[in-house]
Amino acid sequence: MITLPNPSQSLSADLKAIGLDRVATVHRNLTMVALMEHAVRNGEGRLGPDGQMVVETGRHTGRSPKDKFFVKEPGSETHIDWGAVNKPIAPENFDALLVRVGDYLAGKEIYSLDCYVGADPRYRMPVRVLTTSAWQSLFSQDLFIRKTTADDDFKPEFTVLDAALFEADPERDGTRTSTFCLVNFARKIVLIGGTQYAGEIKKSVFTLMNYLMPLRGVLPMHASANVGPKGDVAIFFGLSGTGKTTLSSDPTRPLIGDDEHGWSAEGVFNFEGGCYAKTIALSQTAEPEIWSAVHRFGTVLENVVIDPVTRALDLDSEELTENTRAAYPIEFIPNIVPGSMGGNAKTIIMLTADAFGVLPAIAKMTPAQAMYHFLSGYTAVVAGTEIGVTEPTATFSTCFGAPFMVHHPTVYAKLLGERIAEHDVQCWLVNTGWVGGAPPVAKRMKIAYTRAMVNAAIEGRLDGVATKIEPYFRLAVPQSVPDVPQEVLDPRKAWSDPAAYDAQAHKLAARFAENFQQFEAAASPDVLAAAIKPKP
Repeated sequence: MITLPNPSQSLSADLKAIGLDRVATVHRNLTMVALMEHAVRNGEGRLGPDGQMVVETGRHTGRSPKDKFFVKEPGSETHIDWGAVNKPIAPENFDALLVRVGDYLAGKEIYSLDCYVGADPRYRMPVRVLTTSAWQSLFSQDLFIRKTTADDDFKPEFTVLDAALFEADPERDGTRTSTFCLVNFARKIVLIGGTQYAGEIKKSVFTLMNYLMPLRGVLPMHASANVGPKGDVAIFFGLSGTGKTTLSSDPTRPLIGDDEHGWSAEGVFNFEGGCYAKTIALSQTAEPEIWSAVHRFGTVLENVVIDPVTRALDLDSEELTENTRAAYPIEFIPNIVPGSMGGNAKTIIMLTADAFGVLPAIAKMTPAQAMYHFLSGYTAVVAGTEIGVTEPTATFSTCFGAPFMVHHPTVYAKLLGERIAEHDVQCWLVNTGWVGGAPPVAKRMKIAYTRAMVNAAIEGRLDGVATKIEPYFRLAVPQSVPDVPQEVLDPRKAWSDPAAYDAQAHKLAARFAENFQQFEAAASPDVLAAAIKPKP
């Protein structure tokens, strides 16, 4: 028999304030084991062979960025960079939809998790996550910083309410579709519905930090981070699929975190208490630490194919989605930084997966070039990975995380520039994409080569190496890197047809220039001077 805990008096008052006083039962701060028992009892998923919680998220197997809105209210509206990414919704629409969600949840069970975001106590934010499924509460427990005491007086600064199966009526509620993620800074509530994909919870909290931290002089970063034996912190910026998690999980460098960080005047700190790794084609040989974490009791596996009889996992299958994911506590990685905090960074690695095969495998950047590429946030979508994509497609996501950036991009770029200048940070662009052309003709860069290049850069072994300025992107390319073949370093020489390389490089340079036009009016003179300009 599972004991169903009742909410405390303070929790009851908080729930009443947001219209949830009619729920039947509140399961508050259950243990990992209890949440897994509930999930199985509720038919939310299956147990994996090692005790993982294996779930399917239905029609949504990724985030729905076009369905995110911010309530337009006096306290925050002057700070928000309104546009295609940050869209407004009226307070009355939010309030009415919250009432309808409260009506929907009347008589139902919900799960309440008290947790924190921000490893640095000086910037830590208490958050309450309310979900209608046990597995989403387990997901949140895996990913956020867990409360270590049974403090009934826990007071959340923000509440995230995820009513996954409740669907909005766009005509009535002012949403774009039946799916919604609404952020209300005045009422300190995030309201999610119409999607079972738990990544919406994770990224909505990251969005909150992206709004709050710059107001306190802290740079929020969509980046992983680790630290070397001399306390040398390295930051890895990059969009999904570029290798942030893989490259920062290194047996020789303890991990601070794999995805979301803050960089204050005191140093770099993890926002989260867990990791959210892609598992498609995960290799035990190439990524042993992540592979091990994926095969642990309590890990949540989203949309990973599992045999219903043998419980065998198929990590190579894209039957449900290419975006298969694992959520697990950071302690599942054996080599981590206690407390998830480090000093100021010495090295920045900006990762891109160039599917055109024209960017160099590694290149040294000036501070101005680093800010330019930070504002650009380039990677490429490979043909076949999305419906309708028949050839490599350039993607620019400013600050390597446009869907989560609330202020104008130059706010974040200015903070980054200040940190780079203050700490004399070495900046590198690393291409984890393709060499010698575009797929399927070319092959993707081997992880072993990329790791060798990254480690050489971080450890200072490239400091005295001769470089050559390549003509299209004006990047300084090292002429040799230990344990990396020479032909990998010069992208033009890797192509069988140099003229075809020139044409493709010119085309990509033009895309960079076109994308950067939006920043030209606000960019500083040194960043404008570093901008990529296509050759005539």
